[in-house]
Amino acid sequence: MSFTAGSLFRLFNDGGPFMYPLLLFSLIALVFIIERFWALWKARINTQEFIARVRTALLKRRNVKEAITVCEEYAGPIANIMKAGLIKYGRPQEEIERTIEAASAHELARLERGLGVLATVANVAPLVGFLGTVSGMINSFDALARAGLSNPGLVAQGISEALITTAGGLVVAVPTLIAFNYFTSQIGKFVLEMETAANVLLETYSEMDADQS
Repeated sequence: MSFTAGSLFRLFNDGGPFMYPLLLFSLIALVFIIERFWALWKARINTQEFIARVRTALLKRRNVKEAITVCEEYAGPIANIMKAGLIKYGRPQEEIERTIEAASAHELARLERGLGVLATVANVAPLVGFLGTVSGMINSFDALARAGLSNPGLVAQGISEALITTAGGLVVAVPTLIAFNYFTSQIGKFVLEMETAANVLLETYSEMDADQS
């Protein structure tokens, strides 16, 4: 079955009033999906190259300011937590670790921004569709009670509404859930890289202290 703009509009109208919240959910999900794709794409860097440049600035040149400049060139969550640790250079290790942990929590919150909305849409959209299904079936039985079998078109109209809202809820929920799972996996990779970068920075500080002693 081919879908044209006119046929989709008719399906939307036949779905009844519950199609409007589903349309709103789909628009909200689309906005957050595009925003998260853009934000995570901007946050990507070549982590190995970045860490190598920071280590070179610290171990070969003993230049913390140069290492901070490298962080500012790359930006993103990994560079931001490294910068937070570099600013605390010379402080006790416990203080540096607390600073890195606080910066990591802040960056993680930024990476996960909007995921709660996507999870809500993925869970609520099928329920709204199911509510529309119940409404459509009620209308069908009501039409059957009023007209009997003399007008099957009225009964079919309610059944059509029930099926369309069910499909609408799934159409909104499935891609939203796929996007949510994709973003979650990408954020997990960012978290692993942030932990690696933090550990490398602490090890680099230990190497610098060992060379000075």
